[in-house]
Amino acid sequence: MTFHQLKNKPIIKIITNRYVIILSIFVVWMVFFDENSLLNHLEFNKEIDKLQSEKEHFKTEIEKDKELIKKLQDKEQLEKFAREEYYMKKENEEIYIIEYDTLKK
Repeated sequence: MTFHQLKNKPIIKIITNRYVIILSIFVVWMVFFDENSLLNHLEFNKEIDKLQSEKEHFKTEIEKDKELIKKLQDKEQLEKFAREEYYMKKENEEIYIIEYDTLKK
């Protein structure tokens, strides 16, 4: 086939159209090279998903802490918490911490 015969084919006419070429270059630029490219958007969406899951995690932690704060309004519960978590004691009192060996020999 000669160049003239190739040039008259409809697909070649479409591909060599200057508007199609310019549009193709524009699309490639927007997908890969631009600051707001499709690749950047995908990364940002992953980051958004990660942050939303962290947000949900921290919301549940806040709810747990609110319940603990309500519970610790009671003096007996506060004392129990201080003893268990921070090994605090009253005056003239001794505390013995017993730890069990969980490793099998």
